[in-house]
Amino acid sequence: MKKLRPFLLTLLIALSMVSCNIWPELHQDTLPAPQQARASAPDAAVPQTLATQPQVTTLPESPATSTPAWTKTASSTPQPSAIPTQTSAPTATLHPMHVLAQRQTPYPGSEIVIEQELEPGSNYNRYYAYYLSEGLKIYALLTVPRGEVPPGGFPAIVFNHGYIPPDVYRTTERYIAYVDRLASSGYVVFRIDYRGHDRSEGEASGAYGNPGYTVDVLNAVAAIRAFPQVNPQRIGMWGHSMGGYLTLRAMVISQEVKAGVIWAGVVASYPDLLTRWRRSVGPTPTPPAFARRWRFDWVERYGTPEENPEFWNGISSNSYLADISGPLQLHHGTADTDVPVLFSELLYQQMLQAGKPVELYTYEGDNHNLSGFFTLAMNRTIEFFDRHLKSP
Repeated sequence: MKKLRPFLLTLLIALSMVSCNIWPELHQDTLPAPQQARASAPDAAVPQTLATQPQVTTLPESPATSTPAWTKTASSTPQPSAIPTQTSAPTATLHPMHVLAQRQTPYPGSEIVIEQELEPGSNYNRYYAYYLSEGLKIYALLTVPRGEVPPGGFPAIVFNHGYIPPDVYRTTERYIAYVDRLASSGYVVFRIDYRGHDRSEGEASGAYGNPGYTVDVLNAVAAIRAFPQVNPQRIGMWGHSMGGYLTLRAMVISQEVKAGVIWAGVVASYPDLLTRWRRSVGPTPTPPAFARRWRFDWVERYGTPEENPEFWNGISSNSYLADISGPLQLHHGTADTDVPVLFSELLYQQMLQAGKPVELYTYEGDNHNLSGFFTLAMNRTIEFFDRHLKSP
């Protein structure tokens, strides 16, 4: 069997590339550059956007219950892969991507150093800043509300962007409208670049096969908690696409993130990532070496998920939802051709099965960036963060 595995693996992946997007680092979350933000994700309410309500697959949280009801019929409910709850570490040395190994890693963060003051927003100041992660300078866009600091400090949001080719990524040119809505709503926003992006030091090694980006996110949490104007007990996290993967992972590793919002997130378990990431249109591009190496190496070294479920479940955040640090709100467009809405639906069900508070909103016909329902989705995002980070 082992002699046949390389041939069978190559055949399987070749067939999968015809119908599946098994190279998650390659989809590019290009919205928004400044011009794109104004065109597709306006800051003001757009009548034609709000006139058509998206399909809502959850009810907003009510005072009587912290877990909204699932409203789809049983026949349309997707079934997640079996994800056992992990409670203890195996005796063998843990893989660096194992969630329990990442829990054992220190994330001290550092002082946030402001290098440059940028043009201010409507009611907040903007800065180009950096912090340290494993000795690397990781740059970020930092926003701070103007005015009197509330008792205990401002609530803060660590903002995890989606995949953009690191060599074209620029700190001040992406997610402008997203950051503006959060910042103008009274939050300190810390939108980090990850290692190897723009001026950040280190190598951009991808999120799914290397712990580096997760380390950067968790060090960002430690850094923003120590920022003088921030309340360390009121930290939230927002993530889009690949950033959604990092948000979920951070919340099962650390208890410091009190609430998370994920748009179009890569939030399925690793077995589901390998077998259920399908593209409805378009060819699958040839991936760079770092994007494909871990799939080949891990299956060859550890076996398939069927052969070695302990390994694949151990590296999946979904196995640890019983320990998640706070409630989740999920948003996904039904016409997303980069990350299937199925991923958010599966995570929603897994959160319910774990007894954890979760909300899921789907947007009929909308794309990976929720361009058609940006204002509505962002209004729901801010209401959710207000409820969990600003309320007593």
